[in-house]
Amino acid sequence: MKNSNILNNFSNITGFILLGFPCPREGQILLFVLFSVVYLLTLMGNGSIICAVRWDQRLHTPMYILLANFSFLEICYVTSTVPNMLANFLSDTKVISFSGCFVQFYFFFSLGSTECFFLAIMAFDRYLAICWPLRYPTLMTGRLCTNLVVSCWVLGFLWFPVPIIIISQMSFCGSKIIDHFLCDPGPLLALACARAPVMEFYWTFISSLLLFMPFLCIMGSYALLLRAVFSLPSAAGRRKAFSTCGSHLAVVSLFYGSVMVMYLSPASEHEAGMQKLVTLFYSVGTPLINPVIYSLRNKDMKHALQKLMGT
Repeated sequence: MKNSNILNNFSNITGFILLGFPCPREGQILLFVLFSVVYLLTLMGNGSIICAVRWDQRLHTPMYILLANFSFLEICYVTSTVPNMLANFLSDTKVISFSGCFVQFYFFFSLGSTECFFLAIMAFDRYLAICWPLRYPTLMTGRLCTNLVVSCWVLGFLWFPVPIIIISQMSFCGSKIIDHFLCDPGPLLALACARAPVMEFYWTFISSLLLFMPFLCIMGSYALLLRAVFSLPSAAGRRKAFSTCGSHLAVVSLFYGSVMVMYLSPASEHEAGMQKLVTLFYSVGTPLINPVIYSLRNKDMKHALQKLMGT
């Protein structure tokens, strides 16, 4: 009933309507509280890692510098969607302006692109540390680490502006209701007045390229890494090596598994409910889980966090 009221009143507003998770008012308030807690925990978890790396001298190494930058990226990533989603839970109209929609679109996908590149260079760092331990300090210098971090941010934010600008110039017809909690290309292209198969193909192509290039680099790094680990003579050495890269591999599995289901599965674009849940997992769930994975599986990080909290 509420959705039909929104549709009837659309003539008085400009922009799009993000339906989010339609439910009674009480349910919206409950979701607001739940996602507020999740957002705060995500900020606290990733912020703690940044502070631990900043204040513990033993963590001033490329591995942990990359991790601190990754945690900062996760804070930005979750902030690109959750505050607007929280505001919509308390809003009756759930309207997002045209410009606001495409700004969110740009930052969400640019930060997601940056995360793909970060996961690749973190895998490369682990490959150098385990396969070339004696040469690692001279190979992964502070300057190279800085250049890799800057490259990730630059590439991430230069990957999607052209298609997003093209989509923003399209004409949108009908109700302009987006059955999602964020501005996503699938629902937006579905609202276009005329089908744009070339744009749809171009978007699929650059999205696939973005996913597979870093993913192949990650898999290549881990293939070489595993070959080196299995050649180690002692079981203790193999356990230590697996422990070092286990956290990163878990994060890669969670992020890439959900993103590939979302953007490379033909059925994903037809199921709005599943689309929301999968997007929710990799955009909100993984930034919450990642600090837990890194702190629980890494003794140095666990000790630094205990020291930071005074325990």
